[in-house]
Amino acid sequence: MESLCANGSIAGALNAKIYGNGSQTLVLAHGFGEAQTTWHFLLPLLACYFKVVVFDMVFSPDVDPKLYDPQRYLSDFHGYADDLVCLLHQLQLDNTIYLGHSMAAMVGCVAAINSPHLFTHLVLLSGSPRYINETGYTGGFNESQVNDIYKSISKNFKGWVGSFVPKAVGVNNTATIAEIEKSFGRMKPDIALSVAKAVFTSDFRRKLPQVKVPCTIIQSQKDYIVPLSVASYMKGKIGGNAQVKILLNKQGHFPHLTAYNSLFGVLKEALLF
Repeated sequence: MESLCANGSIAGALNAKIYGNGSQTLVLAHGFGEAQTTWHFLLPLLACYFKVVVFDMVFSPDVDPKLYDPQRYLSDFHGYADDLVCLLHQLQLDNTIYLGHSMAAMVGCVAAINSPHLFTHLVLLSGSPRYINETGYTGGFNESQVNDIYKSISKNFKGWVGSFVPKAVGVNNTATIAEIEKSFGRMKPDIALSVAKAVFTSDFRRKLPQVKVPCTIIQSQKDYIVPLSVASYMKGKIGGNAQVKILLNKQGHFPHLTAYNSLFGVLKEALLF
């Protein structure tokens, strides 16, 4: 299958939209199980200061499922990074600030390694270079847990969503749990399984030293998906300047939904707007 870039309008295919009219462009990229609507709390705040670009990752249920090619979107995330670079070229954008949540954090890192001129700053929100524990590294999951996730998605996708999402949200926020469950539930189960396998088998630890664009790593103090130690690990490995901002006394993998006011304050501090 040809890439989205080769097929014409990637901006249309990924439902790209632009809000605000600031002089600096901020690109928001969502994670696994989400769509661009996940930014609904932050978007009106950020659009007061930036030209904000939002789009749907190719696995989003709002994108034509025929465009998702499991052979293209493997664990090295080059397919996603190429989509991002192509989108920015089509929109004639460079020198952007990029905010990537969860898996999209590493997508931004890969894109910035390949095309550093497109980015002035990477904000890595609840991101991780590796989700599986290894000797000397705590990723948060062991192999058997990950295999159980694959089995659960395959056998009972709706049931897996219902058990996984509350743990990932991490706080007793019924509205957010319902929102994320609905978002995950709209995915095609075969695409969800393919993306899950790509995410959990990914390993970007050796790539981090190649990231020279300045980075801000933001993480909740407690996150079921990403242990707190991952933030300091990334700071120590990233090749350029990196700072860590911990959302103190905040829990969960989706702070843009459950702690958006605190996150907005940290973004103002980190990006100086």
